[in-house]
Amino acid sequence: MSKIIAVVNQKGGVGKTTTSINLAASLGMLGKKVLLIDLDPQGNASTGVDINKNDFTKSIYELLTEDATVEEVVIKTKFKNLDLIPASINLAGIDIELLERTNKETTFEKASQLKKMIQPIVANYDYIIIDCPPSLGLLTTNALAAVNSVMIPVQCEFFALDGVIQLLNTINLAKKNLNPSLDIEGVVLTMFDNRTNLGIEVIEEIRGSFRDRTYDTLIPRAIKLAEAPSHGQPIIYYYPHGKSAQAYLSLAKEVISKNGN
Repeated sequence: MSKIIAVVNQKGGVGKTTTSINLAASLGMLGKKVLLIDLDPQGNASTGVDINKNDFTKSIYELLTEDATVEEVVIKTKFKNLDLIPASINLAGIDIELLERTNKETTFEKASQLKKMIQPIVANYDYIIIDCPPSLGLLTTNALAAVNSVMIPVQCEFFALDGVIQLLNTINLAKKNLNPSLDIEGVVLTMFDNRTNLGIEVIEEIRGSFRDRTYDTLIPRAIKLAEAPSHGQPIIYYYPHGKSAQAYLSLAKEVISKNGN
């Protein structure tokens, strides 16, 4: 059975796209068939797996506006078991376009567009990972309506939980109004630096707040991890024996273990 996970945090710079790319690639490396959906107008998840704007003519934008089918927008990447639905800057205005669609469409229908459009291929994958934009607008709402669960990256820095309460409120609203089965997959701690006491204090604070919802794996702050996207490679391919690659493999194993598939 397919598992669809949205990686969400409206706070920028927390490792959301990094987690989306590297979790998806690590799941693929472990033998799972994975689709990565880039739902961020910046398109960083796309370039992070070596797909740039010259490699496609149709993207998630055309899918959401029903100018393309899902089969037309899926791209096979060069990485094991990993497909992609790319994003382009066109996506930046999609909120307004969806809101301006015919008055016959309800708010529910506008928020459920992504779920409707990807339905024909969901069964083709073990995992679908959605990289959401750093906001809580209509794109993120579409993701929350389409997924089984939400993964929240939280950086091990001061004010780590800043904004998370607002995100949890949004998740609860989506669960109430759009997706009754929506669950929190877990909180993943990113940018951990074991040389500082602050990192350890933040871990204790977050694990105290989320208890069993926090993954054991800690994603370290690392230069190679920051470099990898500029080379169009997930860390497991760019620097496979480093701590970051092993951390994301460990996270993927936790996700597989939790979901039993």
